[in-house]
Amino acid sequence: MEERWVSGTDGTKIRAWRSGSAGPPVLLCPGLGTMAEAWPALVRPDATVRVHSWYHRGTFDSPRPADESRIRLADHVDDAIAVLDDAGVRRCVVVGWSLGVTVATELARRHPDRVAGLMLVGGAPGAFFDDVLGVLGLPKAVSRAIALGGTHALRWASPVLDAVLHRLPVTELGTTLLRHSGLMLPDSDPQAVRALLERFLRHDWHWFFTLALALGDTGRQDISSVSCPVTVLAGRFDLLADPRETWSAAGPLPQARLRLLPCSHFVPLEAPDVVAEELDLLVERAAAVRDALDYADPRPLTPGSPADAYPG
Repeated sequence: MEERWVSGTDGTKIRAWRSGSAGPPVLLCPGLGTMAEAWPALVRPDATVRVHSWYHRGTFDSPRPADESRIRLADHVDDAIAVLDDAGVRRCVVVGWSLGVTVATELARRHPDRVAGLMLVGGAPGAFFDDVLGVLGLPKAVSRAIALGGTHALRWASPVLDAVLHRLPVTELGTTLLRHSGLMLPDSDPQAVRALLERFLRHDWHWFFTLALALGDTGRQDISSVSCPVTVLAGRFDLLADPRETWSAAGPLPQARLRLLPCSHFVPLEAPDVVAEELDLLVERAAAVRDALDYADPRPLTPGSPADAYPG
């Protein structure tokens, strides 16, 4: 895996990463504060796509912006575009997970020329706090109150979290307890979960929850204008994202493919092979759409045109 510095539109330095495998480019809009270890099937050497992604502002090696208010949705979308531009990728399939779904869908709404296909994993377009615990049948007002109140409380308690979690060893017992907690399911690979936790627990938790409040409170996004192929992977037991909301948003789209999996919120860790298979299929669908459009418009392509820049 390769890491490099990318400059955001406001001058903020972003630490971007890309997998070492060959294949069509895919942009990954990550879950908040997550890293490559969350996607074991997509970053292994024999993966069929090359993943491009980044660390959110102020997480891991990405520094905070000079203006710490520059952590809204538009800023994350600008960072996604900066990663694509730095990699020389004009157009590709875009994947979003958790809060990254909000970024991925906004990217497709604002820059449809850059998005050949869209995969939404474990999240609905916007209104993240409204969907927390939705699978338990709670009214949205209650879900929102619990999610917002809990996030503010955790932000307030961040000094305690830092003191505890930064010193907490990641053991086999702790990994096992998490995988049987209900928040995550035991189908997840224990080694992948352990690798994820070893980095994730070291966050600056005050900043982490500041990011969550800024991005998670985005309103519900209207994606009716999205015309590219869309795949939705939702977890039946997802406590953080109600799959019914993603269904209602993406279901009416003419090129939507929906799959409900026996997973929690952590679909990339619990069903990595399904994620890889569905991503390959989405890349093929996006290429088929491109080929159909090329056939309908017989004008010769010029170097650097969107279709020419997207490898099939």
